[in-house]
Amino acid sequence: MPINYYLILLISLVLIDLSTELRILFDHITFNSLYFALSKNPLAFFILFSYPYLYKKLNK
Repeated sequence: MPINYYLILLISLVLIDLSTELRILFDHITFNSLYFALSKNPLAFFILFSYPYLYKKLNK
């Protein structure tokens, strides 16, 4: 299976963008922190949740 550098770049940029929100969520997960993390970065969370679909479609 070839390495898809687009997907590696995409997931690394998403994790860099979400680093502070993920750190807060891992320290103290509450509904309030989850709500503000999702509302502050909806595109990053959408890409993170759709990553398995993208992986499957791009590696056919």
